[in-house]
Amino acid sequence: MKTLMIYGATGYTGSMIVQHALASGIPVIIAGRNEEKLAAMANELSLPFRVFTLAEPSVVDQALADVTVLLNCAGPFLHTADVLIKAAIRNQVHYLDVAAEHDSYRLAETYEREATAAGVMLLPGCGGTVAMLGCLAAHAADRVKDPRSISLALNVTGSMSRGSAISATENLSPECLVRLNGQLIQQDPNELRSFDFGKGARKCFPVTLPDLVTVWRATGIPDIATFVHITGTGFPRGDLSTIPDGPSAQEREENRYQAAAEVVSAEGKTVRMLLDTVNGYSFTALAATEAARRVLAGLARPGFQTPAELFGKGFAETIADTSITEA
Repeated sequence: MKTLMIYGATGYTGSMIVQHALASGIPVIIAGRNEEKLAAMANELSLPFRVFTLAEPSVVDQALADVTVLLNCAGPFLHTADVLIKAAIRNQVHYLDVAAEHDSYRLAETYEREATAAGVMLLPGCGGTVAMLGCLAAHAADRVKDPRSISLALNVTGSMSRGSAISATENLSPECLVRLNGQLIQQDPNELRSFDFGKGARKCFPVTLPDLVTVWRATGIPDIATFVHITGTGFPRGDLSTIPDGPSAQEREENRYQAAAEVVSAEGKTVRMLLDTVNGYSFTALAATEAARRVLAGLARPGFQTPAELFGKGFAETIADTSITEA
């Protein structure tokens, strides 16, 4: 039987994915480092569970022995992605994750040759903003001939989960990157740009999003810039260990996400596209579950893949109440 292992299953996003996976009839093994939490979840949901840290490769290999697809939900991913990607390649297990950290995608680039040789797919960002923005970018790119530049902006609303806040803090980098002529270079983090998410222009600040890697791979557009506007409570302050696991169901319901894309062709034609969807955490859990279901069903290609490449530009619109329209 083909089986999905969810590592980090008891975390905020991981636990939502477990529930969606069960509702979809996916055979699941829950896993992670906290035996007490895993045992409680396994008992409540009648699921098999495995407790293991990532310190010993042989232990990880043993845990993956009968697994078909590994979905890594254990952030910060700078502590987990490298170990689990290498283990997935050794054990010929397809690797998926929900990372929003740029370095995880550079890792997938680094290990692509090994993964391809082993027949293993690496699909970081199978849910979340990478799936959102990748599909949005593909829609925009298809509306012009010879697209040469694309700017992507994400409107983040509501509060952050504890895990996201900790990951963001540990991944803070002085580098603010942009892709020009196919190369990643530094840019001024203070150069704001305005984007309209459907309710008037809003100032957005440049950030290093994984889409600088994934949109480049999926579209080949040589100039890519990524921006964020934060609406609501913004980044939490103080002791991050004391903040809630994540926004409640009601908070997620009240805080939808939007994204904007602006693509320019070689002839100077500009097209603007808008994406509107459910809260980012809700989208991530639903999209990651659907991605895992499709991969278990046999939709996989060896090497580093992106959601928009693998599933097509319409993938985001199959997730909950998501729409992509021309502005």
